[in-house]
Amino acid sequence: MDSRFLGIPELTETPSVAVVVDVMRACTVAAWAFARGAKKIVLAESLDDALALKARRPEWVALKDGAPAPGFDAVNSPGLLRSTYLGGRTVIQKTTAGTVGALAVKEASLVLCAGFVVAEATAGFLRQRGCEDVTFVVTGEDGSAEEDLACAQYIAGRVTGAGADATASVRRAAESRAATELTEGVREGAHRDDVALCLEVDRFPFAMVATLEDSLMVLRPRGVSASTGGTSA
Repeated sequence: MDSRFLGIPELTETPSVAVVVDVMRACTVAAWAFARGAKKIVLAESLDDALALKARRPEWVALKDGAPAPGFDAVNSPGLLRSTYLGGRTVIQKTTAGTVGALAVKEASLVLCAGFVVAEATAGFLRQRGCEDVTFVVTGEDGSAEEDLACAQYIAGRVTGAGADATASVRRAAESRAATELTEGVREGAHRDDVALCLEVDRFPFAMVATLEDSLMVLRPRGVSASTGGTSA
């Protein structure tokens, strides 16, 4: 598999296959939302768009980065979301990096969103589809976020069987600026367990596939056949 690792500003053309990586915290939060029963996640272009969607569908759960705000039901924290039951509900998610990265590649033929928590399932999905040319979108810090790059390279290694080292990859992520800021309470809307939850490898047995549905970018969980080397949902 031919892998490229690009920041959002470096996306000068639409890739065929894109894996959007935001470890801390959008993709981890999305995985937790599905684990807590969410049916789908709508990735909003802006806070105003998220609020407009919420106004039209008040039963949906609106989620954003940072501190709690009027009109939003939750914040972008796995530690806070894990105690919320979302059975059958739709989540609206707007974040500063992860959702932006997914929307930047919305025209790609295949878009996956990933973090460590769904690493093997994501790798298994790519193997299952026989993807030969994959662009990993490193969403944080304009492509220089160490936690996202470490995770992207780890997933790429799992696809090709190149001896990816989970321990070393997680260590890189744990020493990243994002991890430090979350640990030190620099970022609003965080829980003390967020870093640990973001660094759990293969916690969930599904990949997350984003597709355009009626002009909205919608994320859904997808199980992966065990025959591909992945896990089953």
